[in-house]
Amino acid sequence: MKVLITGTAGFIGNALAQRLLDRGDEVIGIDNVNDYYDPTLKEARLAKIKDHPAFTEVRENLEDREVIADVFAQYKPDRVVNLAAQAGVRYSLENPHAYIDTNIVGFVNILEGCRHNNVEHLVYASSSSVYGANTNFPFSVHNNVDHPVSLYAASKKSNELMAHTYSHLFGLPTTGLRFFTVYGPWGRPDMALFLFTRKILAGEPIPVFNYGNHSRDFTYIDDIVEGVIRTLDKVAEPNPEWDGKHPDPATSAAPWRVFNIGNNNPTKLMRYIEVLEDCLGKKAEKELLPLQPGDVPDTYADTQALMDWVGYKPGTSVEDGVKRFVDWYRDYYKV
Repeated sequence: MKVLITGTAGFIGNALAQRLLDRGDEVIGIDNVNDYYDPTLKEARLAKIKDHPAFTEVRENLEDREVIADVFAQYKPDRVVNLAAQAGVRYSLENPHAYIDTNIVGFVNILEGCRHNNVEHLVYASSSSVYGANTNFPFSVHNNVDHPVSLYAASKKSNELMAHTYSHLFGLPTTGLRFFTVYGPWGRPDMALFLFTRKILAGEPIPVFNYGNHSRDFTYIDDIVEGVIRTLDKVAEPNPEWDGKHPDPATSAAPWRVFNIGNNNPTKLMRYIEVLEDCLGKKAEKELLPLQPGDVPDTYADTQALMDWVGYKPGTSVEDGVKRFVDWYRDYYKV
């Protein structure tokens, strides 16, 4: 297939592009390589794939309507995976407009490109953050998600609604994947594992929010990519049993689906830190802090729907995943 991926300098997008190239697909990658976090890490990720003969790099902004329209018209992708986004919950408190520009305006440009160029399937990144104030565990795609607690979460919920509109009006098959705390080699420096590793090795205290009472459904990057590929390969379909009197939030009479993609096995934050300490051979000095605005205390993915749909079943333990990250970190940063 010819697959357009947005966010190919990003953590998940780069790993996905590598896997698709390895299996023989052609990849057109869009990324603006911004400085939300260290651009040199993004460039290093791109360096792994940029010389592949089946990879085409497009360094542009999603919110540039004409550029995105031209990319679709020129390359005519068969399928699209939208992973580019302004990420981060806490940053949305400081810079809300960045989330509207990339996550809303950028996404409608992707939808329009798909609509006008006969794209077979659009898979896009949603987020576990859409569950917001929900405390019904595990989080199920059949639950209501109308109470986001951050603008980032609201932008991701908006993506699901926007995709549904295009699926309904234009028959565009779309699938949203709600990612649950992705980690692993080549990960994001603003995420806990990366941040904790750097600070522990430097002998600096680590910030532990909610006084360490968080639990997260930490999901290893290889498991995530496997799930994305399986989803991309199975085009969204209407649910023939969908009933407007009893609407299922996860499916539709249109070719639209949303799924959780997580580990289905939450880990206490303090346990996660213990595993990291064991891998580093060094204890952390913890600075216990209150829950941050926009954060949720716990996440726990019910992944049964995705397992039923594509046979998705994550297989990487936190112990193995954290060790692989630490090995990569020591090698990459020579520490």
